[in-house]
Amino acid sequence: MATYILPGPAFSARDRTSLAQHCRTYGEFVRVGFVNTLAYRLRYYTGIVTYFIYVSVYYFIWKAIFTHSARIEGFDFSQILTYIAVGWVIRSFYFNNIDQDMAQQVMEGKLAMDLIKPVNTQAMYVAQALGEALFRLVLLTAPAAVVLMLVYPLRRPASFEHFAAFFASVVFSFFIVAGINFAVGTLAIRLKSILGLLRAKYFLLELFSGLLLPISFFPRAAQKLLAAMPFQYISYVPVLIYLGKINGSGIWTALGLQLFWVAALLLVGDMMWRWSSRKITIQGG
Repeated sequence: MATYILPGPAFSARDRTSLAQHCRTYGEFVRVGFVNTLAYRLRYYTGIVTYFIYVSVYYFIWKAIFTHSARIEGFDFSQILTYIAVGWVIRSFYFNNIDQDMAQQVMEGKLAMDLIKPVNTQAMYVAQALGEALFRLVLLTAPAAVVLMLVYPLRRPASFEHFAAFFASVVFSFFIVAGINFAVGTLAIRLKSILGLLRAKYFLLELFSGLLLPISFFPRAAQKLLAAMPFQYISYVPVLIYLGKINGSGIWTALGLQLFWVAALLLVGDMMWRWSSRKITIQGG
C-alpha cells in the first residue's frame, strides 16, 4: 500500500511568530519616523509653495522652448509640463535624509547607540525614512499635486492600470533612493565628514534620475550609460509610466528592473555597513 506524505505548511508557527515580531519591531520605527516629523510640519506647508515655484519656473522655461517646436524628443508641451510637475511631486515622497542622519550620528558620536540595538541597522534607517515619507505623502505630496493640477493644465494618468503601475513604481523609487543614501551614509564612518559628498550626490542624483531633464534629451552615449545604472528608475521611468510612454509588457519589465535595483542597492548597503562598521571610532559626544 502506497504511503503519501502531505507537505508541511510553507511557514511554521515559529516562522509566523518571528515574522510578526519583525513586522512589529520595524513598524515601530516607521511610527517613530512619522511622529518625529510632526515637529517639522511647518516645513511641509512652505514646501508646497516651494514645489509650486519650482514647477512655475520650469513652466515658463519650457513654454519659451516650445514656442517654435510642437514636439521635442517625443514630448509636446503638455507632456513635458506634466513630466516636470509629476517628477517634483513624487520627489517629495521618495526623498529622504538617511545619509545626512548617519553623518550627523557619526559627528555627534551617537552611532554607537545604533550598534547596541538588536535590529538590522539598514532596515531601521529605511523604516524611519518610510515613516517620514508617509507623513510627507499626506502633508506635502498630495496637497502639492492638487495645487499644481488646479493651476496648470497637467495630464491625468494614461489609464487606471498605468496609475497603479506608477504608484508601485514610486514606492520602488523610495527604496532605491533609501538604498543609495544608506550606502553613501556608511562612508561617514571612515571619512568622518561627508558634507561635500552629500552636496555632490544631491545634484547628481537630480540630474541622472531625469528630474531636471528627461533622459531622452541626453546624448546617446549618456543614455546608454545611464541605462545600466539605477538612477533613471527613480524619476524618469515612473513618470514615463504615468504618461503612458511605457505600455504592456514594458511596464512589467520596468517594475522588474526597479525591484532588481532595490534588492541590489540594499545588498550593497548591507555590505558597505559591514565593511565600514569594522573601523568605527567615536568622536563628539
